[in-house]
Amino acid sequence: MVDITHKATTLRTAVAQAIVKVSKPETITAIQTDTVPKGNVFAMSKAAGLLGVKRTPDILPDCHPLPIEFTSVEYDINGLEIIVLFTVKTIYKTGVEVEAMHGASVVALNMYDMLKPIDKGIEIHAIKLLNKKGGKSDFRDRFRKDLKAVVIVCSDTIAAGHKEDKAGKAIIEKLESCDVKIEDYIIIPDEIHDIQEKAKTFQERGVDLIIYTGGTGLSGRDVTPEALLPLLDRRIPGIEETIRSYGQDRTPFSMLSRSVAGTIKDTLILALPGSTNGAKESMDAIFPSVLHIFRILQGARHD
Repeated sequence: MVDITHKATTLRTAVAQAIVKVSKPETITAIQTDTVPKGNVFAMSKAAGLLGVKRTPDILPDCHPLPIEFTSVEYDINGLEIIVLFTVKTIYKTGVEVEAMHGASVVALNMYDMLKPIDKGIEIHAIKLLNKKGGKSDFRDRFRKDLKAVVIVCSDTIAAGHKEDKAGKAIIEKLESCDVKIEDYIIIPDEIHDIQEKAKTFQERGVDLIIYTGGTGLSGRDVTPEALLPLLDRRIPGIEETIRSYGQDRTPFSMLSRSVAGTIKDTLILALPGSTNGAKESMDAIFPSVLHIFRILQGARHD
């Protein structure tokens, strides 16, 4: 199976279609008057579809088991064609496109099975996905494409050349995948003055996003939060809570995280953990959706 452990849970919706074409008007009449020998075609086919969608991962080996939180089946008769619309919703890490198409397929097959005693010319057509919603791809294009970011690694050992930086590079990789331009990438010691000076300097240059990693360890002082908190015009606890919640699902130690998020005027400041996994998971938790803040800040300037 594809690894989806890094994905965030969101509302996912998919609508699929199947078309059942009968060969004579009498078949449609039998369906509408509920005189098909095997029973009510629409009701029984709906039940079959609901059972089928729940068993999708049992049939398709690479399909993730997931909670099915809503399904609906609609029918539309157009001449000799019966159009089946199958909708599936879940709140999960991956979409339900395959589940919707499987449900529509099972509905169509059950209709075929029930109608074949009275119509030998039934055909099934156009099983396809009509639309889907949810997941980060549904939001990506709404973000600005001209954002500039600076990544600052706070570490005495890395600044002294005794250790290689991996956390900062992981942050840069994520930013680039979100079409954010890297304006600068620097490594500085864990010094409050240096941390504050960099924040002020890059904010005055008009950088949109400044991300710090490191300086938030449990041993000694939490230097980066201590340095940045007095500079923030506004703290954004929702970003901090999202980072902690995402991490807590993956390690029991994330409850101790002191990630910081806030703004200095129109610049977003983030202070993330210094470990490579901590920095990467924090970025996965909030990107690209956190970039929506720049539209909010832009709107606020125009109000």
